Amino acid sequence: MLTDKQDAFGHLLTDYHNGEKNVEIIEREDGYIDISRLGPLNYFAEYTEWAEHQKLAMGYAVGRVLDIGCGPGRHSLYLQGKGHDVLATDISPLAIQLCLQRGLKNASVVPITQLNSKFGVFNTILMMGHNFGLVSSFKRARWLLKRFASMTTDNGKIIVETMDPYQTENPAHLAYHQYNRDRGRMCGQIRLRIRYKQYATPWYDYLFVSKSELENILVGTSWTIERYINSNKPTYVAILKKRDT
Repeated sequence: MLTDKQDAFGHLLTDYHNGEKNVEIIEREDGYIDISRLGPLNYFAEYTEWAEHQKLAMGYAVGRVLDIGCGPGRHSLYLQGKGHDVLATDISPLAIQLCLQRGLKNASVVPITQLNSKFGVFNTILMMGHNFGLVSSFKRARWLLKRFASMTTDNGKIIVETMDPYQTENPAHLAYHQYNRDRGRMCGQIRLRIRYKQYATPWYDYLFVSKSELENILVGTSWTIERYINSNKPTYVAILKKRDT
């Protein structure tokens, strides 16, 4: 669990929810700073304001849903409103507090690596908001996918949103890709932290993958691609289903 000093994301969300205009600041290990005014706005967006690929993705959610990296709960609240039994999880205590304040019935502070079958069996696992990135690395992705297989029904699905890191011409990003290659890391394996006021999260790895890289991760796991949902940006959604046995 993050300490209050580390919960930069939660403080950002809470202040925004309370009417304070603010920006999301993401600091990469090479010193690159990304500032987004749309970040906080998007986290609270209503369904009608979502991008088309995100709306389409929600149509694949069935039964009991596990939302990983839920933030203030926009996907969970939408699915709960559609009658789904949803468990929302995040590493940010303040984000989970916001979820409950906003009417979500079930929300817990749980890191992705501590999710297991003690939380029950799910029909759908949700990793929206680019949150496939929480797998952090190729190796850990495969380990987590094995665990997710044991937490889901035979017809279980994982709805993942990620971004193709190669669809960029930004020299700073291309240089970082090379920096990663030189260290034996995947190009889209970003080491970053979130900053807000006097708060800062610990440094952590966040993984962006191309479609071919995602398919490579899935080799030898219980999961395969059912379909892709593209956007007009490098972002895309993949619907994962269990392989036929």
